[in-house]
Amino acid sequence: MFRRALAAALTVALTAAACASGVKSVEVKSGPGVTGETISLGVLTDMTGPFSPTALVRIKGYELFIDELNARSGICGRKVELILKDHGFTVQRALDGYFDLEPKVLGFLDLTGAAMTTAIAPDLIQTRALAAPVSWSASLLGNPNMMIVGGTYDIDVMNGLDHLKRTGVIADGDTIGHIHVDGDFGSNALEGSTFAAQQWNLALAEKSVAEGADDLTAQITALKAAGAKAVVLSTSPAQTALAVVAATDLGWNVPFMVNAAGYDPAILKSLAAPAVLRQMQVVSPIAPYGTDAPGPQAVAKAFESHYPDIEPNGAVNHGYVVATAFAAVLEKACADKDLTRDGVIKAFQNTNGVETRGLTGPLRFSVAGRPSATQSYIARPDDKVKGGLAVIENLFESDLVKAKGTRAK
Repeated sequence: MFRRALAAALTVALTAAACASGVKSVEVKSGPGVTGETISLGVLTDMTGPFSPTALVRIKGYELFIDELNARSGICGRKVELILKDHGFTVQRALDGYFDLEPKVLGFLDLTGAAMTTAIAPDLIQTRALAAPVSWSASLLGNPNMMIVGGTYDIDVMNGLDHLKRTGVIADGDTIGHIHVDGDFGSNALEGSTFAAQQWNLALAEKSVAEGADDLTAQITALKAAGAKAVVLSTSPAQTALAVVAATDLGWNVPFMVNAAGYDPAILKSLAAPAVLRQMQVVSPIAPYGTDAPGPQAVAKAFESHYPDIEPNGAVNHGYVVATAFAAVLEKACADKDLTRDGVIKAFQNTNGVETRGLTGPLRFSVAGRPSATQSYIARPDDKVKGGLAVIENLFESDLVKAKGTRAK
């Protein structure tokens, strides 16, 4: 009781001090990570490990949005700040970093890594902190503390296969292949190709690979023998390159459709580049960098002005749109005068119609267990455009997705 009274007294004192210093903060109920002057959000990501190139660019997307937000007076008159922790893509470091950050932040703008997110999830539920994982796995939709921004992996696969069917690459009765990494990413993506195969009477030849697999020759050989007309890849970027190289070595010019998580523009600087440029398409819930839509164009202009020496990629838009969605939730919590963690969760569950101007589809978080959006972009690798992807089909939702009933209503 004494601790609660002391915390309340400190909150009032800090709010009064902020007002006295000229910051027009709004008096609200508050909790961890909230003072009269600031709102602190955690970023627990891989800044030195295998996914650091993407993570470091994504952080710039967060910072770009937050700089703009703070220039507009922030949230409830408070400046939003990020507290960063590097876990190097190891679970124990992620746990250590989480327990260090958790008491200091209102929520987490970034949780990178499926294994890390799984390890942290129980405590997130207990502490009621809202978090945005760097994942589009449908398995996370049932967690009330997880904000999944955009469509899930299965939705992207269904939309991607729909594009291939409409462009004549595959037809009813054909065989398609799907190579998927073990774990939530691969299993959720496989749900999409499995549903498409059922709806279109396709033969599905699927092969799994371990997360650390560094040779996909056997899988590619098997899919070629099965007569696959196209192959879906739900793999790491390194494995994506290995798969395409293996196909080239076999003289197999099959089209590949790749989940965005499996593509890194660095592939275009590798020996796999010629085959990637010739055979690959990428399906993504978030706009590739430089997409010709108002949101991505504005982000690209701002990014190149703020960070002229950093090579951009789609992670810029990913960071920017996640920050946009998180801020929309915090704005709603501010309007309710409740910036406690419970207040933020309540606001999250009632947030709809977040307009991103083409960075992703309109976002809606109020329907439990449903994705926040159901549209995808299709792009092709292009080493002559910034970000390494050129859009060939703008945001769309396929009849497959509608039939599966994943639409956020």
